Amino acid sequence: MALACLIVAALVVGAALWRLQVEMRHARGLDARVQRLQQEKEMAVRFMQEMVEALSEGVDRPALFQRIVRAAVRCTGAVSGCVYEVGTDERLRGVAVQGLFPPQKPLADAARDRAGSRARFLETVLRSEELALGEGVVGTVAQTRKAECIADGAGDGRLVRHDDPALAVRSLIATPIEFRGRLIGVLAVANPADDQAFTDTDFSLVQSLGVQAGLAVHNIEQLVSQREKTQMDVDMALARSVQMMLVPTVLPHVDGLDVDARYIPAQRVGGDLVDIVPLSADRLAVVVADVSGKGVAASILMAICRTHLRHALEHADSPAEVCRSVNRVMSGEIREGMFVTAVVAIVDAGRGCVTFARAGHEAPLVGRYDAVRGSYVVEPVRCDGMALGLVDPEFFDPAIADCSVPLEVGGMVVLFTDGLTEAPNLEDKEFSTARLIDAVRTHRQAASAEINAGILETVERFIGGSKQHDDLTLVTIKRIG
Repeated sequence: MALACLIVAALVVGAALWRLQVEMRHARGLDARVQRLQQEKEMAVRFMQEMVEALSEGVDRPALFQRIVRAAVRCTGAVSGCVYEVGTDERLRGVAVQGLFPPQKPLADAARDRAGSRARFLETVLRSEELALGEGVVGTVAQTRKAECIADGAGDGRLVRHDDPALAVRSLIATPIEFRGRLIGVLAVANPADDQAFTDTDFSLVQSLGVQAGLAVHNIEQLVSQREKTQMDVDMALARSVQMMLVPTVLPHVDGLDVDARYIPAQRVGGDLVDIVPLSADRLAVVVADVSGKGVAASILMAICRTHLRHALEHADSPAEVCRSVNRVMSGEIREGMFVTAVVAIVDAGRGCVTFARAGHEAPLVGRYDAVRGSYVVEPVRCDGMALGLVDPEFFDPAIADCSVPLEVGGMVVLFTDGLTEAPNLEDKEFSTARLIDAVRTHRQAASAEINAGILETVERFIGGSKQHDDLTLVTIKRIG
């Protein structure tokens, strides 16, 4: 009997130890994933900072492409990289090279025997090399607009086999550089310095760098087009351009939801942001934010904030965790005196609810039919939180929390910036949240676009001939099924 008890005890202890080992391995795996994501964020932030510095220095387009490929090689630990630009004839040409990047076409016989500086020679080859859309890996990425990661270059028949061992492709990542659907080129990096294959983290990072490169090239184009204007005109034009880039041009379709967004810029440049991201067939993320300050600095900060928000939404379902993630990255890179207020909402039509996190922003409004009161009620949703970038995570993280409320059929969510509620009339009285609530209640039976139009008409009547002093952003989401 005693022996049986000892055996049972040993089995119990063994099972407990095995479970502890499994939990420890799982924890180490999570720690490694968190570290990889943090490294990816830090590299992306450094890359964005370099692009902003390039803009501030007024570099030309070729110099910008060279900075892009140099930064991409450094961030990924690649041996070489190349930027291919698409011309008006829809052919790709190498415009910036770093390291011994392998040509995508076979070298001529005379070229194989060439002595001297291989790096300079290969740069000449790549600049003269032309690729059609769909030709090889680079051409395929340009044609499909989808990034590719090749872990085993020896097994991919699209890659050219060169006689020179230094030009062998062991692993390669290529991603499109585009802006608002316009293909600018392709960014490619080859062969990690540690002789291993590129990882999923490397692939995700290069894709992010491609997006930022597209934005940087677009901004350079804007600067060149404004070169002959005064510096003030250039600043205003660039800031307005960046602002308008952040406004969705096409609203996503989500089952059960009717969505409408309005952005009315003021004569002076501000820093409003509205972003609408579909998460699934019946779930939608909405962000409305406002950066302190005016001009180019505010618009660039908002562009960086949008990138962080998009990245955070890919890895967190909680609006509060999205805000925490963005604050962790931005708290150390916002200059003194600047900050961002934001409200993040995840609208779930399938579950019939909406979850908010409010980072120092105006409280969103929720409209619903109250059976107890027997009337349609529009109320602000109060939830704790402070502005992004003001304090370190140790103070910010505990201060922000999710707040969920029901969203029944016929109910609605209204998000806005203070440019609406603080709009002054000729007597210097503000429009106020109370007047906004009345306007929402008045137009509650209409579609979202008509609700927003009615609200803006009410604001316009209130301010009369008063000048608009701040950007005005308004988003309405109505549950229709």
